[in-house]
Amino acid sequence: MNASQFQKDLLGMQDYMRNFALSLTADITDAEDLVQDTSLKVLSNRDKFIDNVNFKGWVLTIMRNIFINNYHKIVRSQSIIDAGTDLYNVPILNEGGHTTPEGSMDIKEITAAIESLSDTLKEPFSMYISGYKYNEIAEALDIPLGTVKSRIFFARRELQEQLNDML
Repeated sequence: MNASQFQKDLLGMQDYMRNFALSLTADITDAEDLVQDTSLKVLSNRDKFIDNVNFKGWVLTIMRNIFINNYHKIVRSQSIIDAGTDLYNVPILNEGGHTTPEGSMDIKEITAAIESLSDTLKEPFSMYISGYKYNEIAEALDIPLGTVKSRIFFARRELQEQLNDML
């Protein structure tokens, strides 16, 4: 792909890029910054693009990676350690978990909520939380990939409604 066609394709993707950036950042200003950063990165890495590859997918993958890297930078910069703290003798606070009575009750409620799901939702959701990937679930249950994603989405939504009082 020649340079002018590459730039033309990139300009034609600006609306997709803005929408995707907004879905990642949930802020218009941050989304615009992400679109700019992505455009610069794409232009500077034009030589790495292979003609037979999906251009839109390539660009949006770059955007997602920039977003993730920026997120990790922010998290690292907000992790402040007091220089006067003895890191080897930091007191550990017991704020719950599955070993406390409250934590074990939460686990029982969550398990009961999952068990109350209909079989069409429970089966793919249980496989998903057990570590199976979407495509593995689709193959195992012999259903389309989109159906697996939808059922997991609906299971999450139903569980959120059932367990809303725990939050």
